[in-house]
Amino acid sequence: MMTSLRKTMLTVAGLLLVTACSTTRRIPQGEVLYTGVKHLRVRPDSGVIVSAAAEDAAREPLSVAPNNPLYAPYLRTPLPIGLWAWNYCYTPREKGFKYWFYRRLAKEPVLLSKVQPGLRTRVAEQALENFGYFGSRVTDSLLPRKKGRKAKVDYTIRIAPPWHYGRIAYPQADSTMQPLVDSLEATSLLRPGAQYNLDTLTAERQRITTSLRANGYYYFRPEYLEYLADTTLQPRHVALRLGLKPNLPQAVLKPYRVGEVTVRLHNLRPGPADTLRLRNATVITQRPMKVRPRVLDRALTLRSGELFTVEAQNHTQTELNKLGIFRSVNLSVTPLDSLRGEDSLNVAIDARMDYPLEVALETDVTSKSNSFLGPGLTLKLSHNNLFRGGEVLDVKLNGAYEWQTGNKNSGGRSSRLNSYELGLNTSLNLPRLLLPVRWVNRLSHPGSTAFQLGVDLMNRPQFFHLIAFSGSAGYRFQTSDFSHHDLTVFRLTYNRLLHTTASFDQTMEENPSIAMSFRNQFVPSIGYTYTFDKSYGATGNRRFYWQNSVTSAGNLLSAILRAAGERHPQLLFGNQFSQFVKEVSEVKFYHRIGQRNNWLATRLIVGVGYAYGNSEVMPYSEQFYIGGANSIRAFTVRSIGPGSYRPPADDSDGYLDQTGDFKLEANVEFRFGILGRLNGAVFLDAGNVWLLKEDPNRPGAALNWNSFPRDIALGTGFGLRYDISYLVIRADLGIGLHTPYPNPDKRGYYNISSFKDGLGFHLAIGYPF
Repeated sequence: MMTSLRKTMLTVAGLLLVTACSTTRRIPQGEVLYTGVKHLRVRPDSGVIVSAAAEDAAREPLSVAPNNPLYAPYLRTPLPIGLWAWNYCYTPREKGFKYWFYRRLAKEPVLLSKVQPGLRTRVAEQALENFGYFGSRVTDSLLPRKKGRKAKVDYTIRIAPPWHYGRIAYPQADSTMQPLVDSLEATSLLRPGAQYNLDTLTAERQRITTSLRANGYYYFRPEYLEYLADTTLQPRHVALRLGLKPNLPQAVLKPYRVGEVTVRLHNLRPGPADTLRLRNATVITQRPMKVRPRVLDRALTLRSGELFTVEAQNHTQTELNKLGIFRSVNLSVTPLDSLRGEDSLNVAIDARMDYPLEVALETDVTSKSNSFLGPGLTLKLSHNNLFRGGEVLDVKLNGAYEWQTGNKNSGGRSSRLNSYELGLNTSLNLPRLLLPVRWVNRLSHPGSTAFQLGVDLMNRPQFFHLIAFSGSAGYRFQTSDFSHHDLTVFRLTYNRLLHTTASFDQTMEENPSIAMSFRNQFVPSIGYTYTFDKSYGATGNRRFYWQNSVTSAGNLLSAILRAAGERHPQLLFGNQFSQFVKEVSEVKFYHRIGQRNNWLATRLIVGVGYAYGNSEVMPYSEQFYIGGANSIRAFTVRSIGPGSYRPPADDSDGYLDQTGDFKLEANVEFRFGILGRLNGAVFLDAGNVWLLKEDPNRPGAALNWNSFPRDIALGTGFGLRYDISYLVIRADLGIGLHTPYPNPDKRGYYNISSFKDGLGFHLAIGYPF
């Protein structure tokens, strides 16, 4: 007892001693340490309603974070480690442990002279004026501490009534440009009576310029338009006249067409020169020509005689780059000062070929969604221009050894899940859609066609050796910048057990439904995945992601065999094939909180699969499971579910039972910075899997709406992430709160036997979602 009390007293004394250390010891004479904002008051005049965007714009320049912020700019952490290191660990010698320690931890103090509150008040006033709140005033006052050279700042933002637009006049141009300008007035962003907004004025100039450049006015720029304002006609109203600046060069006000297009191709090894004429371009190449003329012609969307548009120019350069065969692509247009009254613009394209062959050897530590962790080795050989059209042939040889992380909730089984994998996979990606031209032309974004063949061997020494052969063909395309589509028109997988142990065979005998999912079988399927991924918000501080996948296996083949007179069970090459449908929908939403790198991340996954016809259960690899480093982190993978079912504690193969046909999972995680590249997170995870059909060998496993709330496993926890730019190393400690299976030793919602038993540690690569 005395020893424990003594340790506590020493710890408290140490903290008090550290806290007493000065954080202004090395601050130059006359300087003051800025410790944040005490109050930031927003006080609109009577009847004034301030937009959220305007208030945020005014607050931003005033919200300067002090050293070691906890909730910037108002609160600081009580342990300013960076400032202590800066004050007490400085050394003029640029070597040694002390210098290394100083460089790693020291943070230069944020001084009041650098913050400059008076200057920031004027910036905030300008920000309010940009939103039409002319006459607003921002004041600051210094709040120095009684002891020490430290001070906080108080800000008061008084917001005046906003100004609005009065009459708005559009530009007057020559007879060629005027009809186009007039057509834009009806869709103008500026409306009489609307509140003044500088961003809207800028956007309107850009909108007009974009439209003009899309109609051949290549050299027109937003700065050639100017606003003339009159504030005397009506109180708090601005009358605007938008016009062309005087004395603009005549060439700026003139539409142009595409003239001659010349493409120069440069090989890695120079060869004899040759000239080739395409439909819309002249190609000066070096023999042998490394790209097919048809492929090159398809990528050149600049057509001689058509209006010269920036969109066509950018699209041509993008298409050439997407071929993946050029090291660089440079496009130049006739300079403005060289036109001499001409009506067309000549284009010169210089493209330098890249090396077609690439060899890559990758060694890494992988962390999979099933919580397996281990070293991996991948040898990849790529040919990036196989048929002189940007076709990419990849051959990958990979091997990995894996072990699983987890906690006691797995019943001590995780150590027996060590395994290794070997695989050989070949893929061919064509940078175009092998579809009728009239279909492809309807798409505004390019697509690709992919073929794949592979074989994988998995060895789990205590259970089985499994070999899987696979082949597929599919398309990938976009319908917008945010919408992506993956269509697998055909995929065939064949799974075969090469060897099983006696323990595994016994488990299969006791669980017929599991045994059927492991049988030798073909899985012919088609699939479609839609992905929507968009960042939005004024500063890109929000992101919405939705992915929905549908897989249909065996249905087309079953229909063909049925038409031929074959009834169930139907066979393919002497083996029964799977027949099922599967749907998985995943929604993720990210929201940045404040100006620092603090994010609230959320995820919801719903999945359902149904076997019928030629199958009673889905293949084991297609069933759902839950738990692990990227799921409910308080529990090991496959240690929860289905439903309230739990295998006997002495069943080392019980994890094979813990899969289901229906999955529901929800995650919430708050991510925050700690120090430099070190970040932290706190999280809450919930979910489970269920069967859609009753299984007498797994009582409580079927989906039952009456017991549904109790079947949701719940866990919380915290973790550390170290970001080294190209990957994130993650360590999470999960804390179990509720298991769906009953615990006779612990009743109530919190039914974990002990706090220690509810802990699950996971080491992983990358974020969980």
